[in-house]
This record gives sequence, structure tokens and C-alpha cells, in this order.
Amino acid sequence: MDLFTEKRRAAFSRVEPLAVRMRPLTLDEFVGQQHFVGPGRLLRRLLDADRLASAVFYGPPGSGKTTLARIIAHHTSACFEELDAAGVGVKEVRDILARSRERLAADGRRTVLFLDEIHRFNRAQQDILLRDVENGLIILIGATTENPFFSVNAPLVSRSQIFQFEPLSAADVETLLRRALADRQRGLGNIRVDITDEAVRHLAETCDGDARRALAALEVAVLSQGGAADRPEPVRIDLAVAVESIQRKAIRYDGTGDEHYDAASALIKSMRGSDPDAAVYWLARMLEAGEDPRFIARRIAICAAEDVGNADPMALVVASAAAQVTLLVGMPECQLPLSQAAIYIATAPKSNASAVAVWTAAEDVRTGRTLPVPRHLRDAHYAGAARLGHGTGYAYAHDHEGGYVVQDYLGSPKTYYHPTDRGFEAVIAERLAGLRARSGDPPPAAGPQRPAGQRPAETP
Repeated sequence: MDLFTEKRRAAFSRVEPLAVRMRPLTLDEFVGQQHFVGPGRLLRRLLDADRLASAVFYGPPGSGKTTLARIIAHHTSACFEELDAAGVGVKEVRDILARSRERLAADGRRTVLFLDEIHRFNRAQQDILLRDVENGLIILIGATTENPFFSVNAPLVSRSQIFQFEPLSAADVETLLRRALADRQRGLGNIRVDITDEAVRHLAETCDGDARRALAALEVAVLSQGGAADRPEPVRIDLAVAVESIQRKAIRYDGTGDEHYDAASALIKSMRGSDPDAAVYWLARMLEAGEDPRFIARRIAICAAEDVGNADPMALVVASAAAQVTLLVGMPECQLPLSQAAIYIATAPKSNASAVAVWTAAEDVRTGRTLPVPRHLRDAHYAGAARLGHGTGYAYAHDHEGGYVVQDYLGSPKTYYHPTDRGFEAVIAERLAGLRARSGDPPPAAGPQRPAGQRPAETP
């Protein structure tokens, strides 16, 4: 390395943020993702056997995707090439592929191409990589915060191992923070820092699993107080300084991506599962992250109809009122009726019998023979209807005792609605049983829970 290159590297290192300087250099230094990096786990086994093909790293920011890609390149002695998919085109990709071929032919050295934000490549750009990924010319590591099964070409996904990164735990982030405070070469070890355990915990928890954000806040806390190697007294970081340095908690949430759908699913399943505490937490998280409250109101209303149904008909009334008030007052006040509705639905008795009834009927409409409307039920309010026999023989229910008359309304013995014995639906079940007894019909068999192929209502 010549003197110019060395000076240049030193100049760049002086301006690198702490999070960049403290990136782990080996697998043993890497923190988190032990479900695939830990001893004996899949990625570790592939690396130890030098059998890693291409991979897609999928997970939230600050969870180690770029760092692990660099470690892999070093571990495999491969050449590391890095591109940001948001800022490059086809030409840059072709140039790297050409260099990779020349390198492999010259000294047998393979290339790791790290493609950050791979989901930002369009389909044509992703297709350029297919042949060289398949024949092993390059080890492609694509990083994305988007679900790759939706955002990356299916042929590319099929040729890659998918590794899902989880947010770092608070304990993992604490490890990284204390490592940065102690490291004299890359970290803040040359500066005397007196930091409380409470401050470290706050940074570790408030960063929400994003190590980069926690390390940036630590650096701000130290440098903003004149932290330097020649400072005679230590830099004092207590909870108040930590709070000021990291500011508002970062909430990972993409209004159109996985976080949006996963949080909505968690809210609905918590209400369905009768857990009001979980329901109100997911509701609060979505609102704090900026979710459209009208979307939440719609999910709550659907849950009231699908999962509570006639076990408590008031649930839909409460949900409907919450939706109307949400449109009327907006945020932040609409969180109150939304919370009331979510908690009401979570604590109400549950029945999906009315939902199953319409799903089953719709399945019959789609796949079975269409039933004609029985002649006695057809419209008779026009001249000539009687000549066609329409309406003939229809019995008006209010002219009979109890407002009920035995009459065929479907033209088929099919039973779709099977009320449960929960909440108000028990009353409905008892009434239906009495009506069927008067008509001489046998009790219906138990109905299906959900027709095959029916989409869950929580899918937005």
C-alpha cells in the first residue's frame, strides 16, 4: 500500500461514524441472528464448508445485513463488490459481472456482489443476474427490508437461500454499546466516559433493535459534551443525556409493507383471541407509527362482523360508531373510540357462524348449480306475473301465528347458518330450533368452519 493510499484511508476513517467503525470483522464478533449464524446453524455450516451460494438477507434496518455480507466476503476470501440498487443501472451491474469473470479466470477468486435494497431493482435488472448466479460466477447477497417473496424475482429467489434477520434484542445492543465504549482502536475507548447502566439500557431499548441508531446516539452523547482523548474529566452520560441524544423512539413501520400487514394481523388475531391488552397495544403501535386510522377502523369493523357476529350484535354497532367518530374527529382523539371498540370486541363472546354461512353460500354459488328463485317467491308486482305463476302460493308470514309460516325459501334443503351456544347466539339457536320443530325439519348437521380457499378477513 503506498503512502497516498494510506493517507487517504486514514482521512476517510476519521470521518466514519461510530456505527461504521465498529462493524464486526469476523463471525465470532457478529452479534445477533444466532438462529442462522450461531455454531451449527445453517449459514455457519455453509460458510465452514465453503458451500455458500447466493442469498437474500431480509430484515429491518440496523440488524446487520451489510455487516454480515462483508464478513462473508472476508471469510470466503472472495472479492467484495457493493452496489446500492437505488442508484445504479444495468451498466454498473454488467461491469461488475465482467470483472468477476476476469478475476475468476486470472486467479480463481470468486466475487461476492452485495446488492443493497435489491427490491429497488426492476425485474429486467434482476434478470441480468440470473445466469451468473446460477452458474456460480458470483455469490449474490441481496439485502432488503421488503418481503423478498413479493419484491424479488421468483427465479432469483428460487436460486437463493433466504435468511430472515430479526431486530437485535436489547441485550445484543447493550453488548455492542459497551464494546464501542471499550474499543480503543475503532471505538470510544480513548475517551473517559462515565455512563450509567440506566442510560445504556435506555439507548438499547429505544433504538428498537437498530444497532446503527443506538451507536449513533452514543456518539452524539459523547461528542456533544466535548468528548476527546485529552479531556481531563470524564464525559458524564446519565439517563437525561441518553434521552436527549436518541430523541423519539424509532418505530419500524412501512405503511405498505410487512410491518403494516403484520401489525394489522396481530391486532385482528388479538381481538379474535379475546386479549384486550394485546389488542390495544397493536392498535397504539399502528397509530404511533402513522397508520391511517380509517384503515384500523375498517379492520375493527370486519372483526366485529366476522369473529363476534351474532354472539354479541352490539359489537358491530360499537365498531360502526367508532368508524364514524374516527372520520368526524381524526387523530389524536379518534384513538379513544378505536380503543373502546377494539377492547369491546376482544372481550365479547365469539362466533364466526354468520361469516361461515356467507362463505359457504358463496362457495356454492361459485361452484355449484345456480338455484332458481322458487316461483312463489318471485316478483309479482307487474302485469302478467300471475300468468307466469310468479308469486302464486306465497304465504305472508304476518298473517300467521307468531309471524311464522312453514314455507320453502331456498328450493334446497341446504343449511348455511349454524349458530353457536355462545352469547346472544344461544338465544338465536334456541329460536331456530323451535321454528324447525314446527316445520318438521330435522336438526341440521354441524357446518364447516371455513370453506377451502377462503381468504381470512384480516388480509387488508
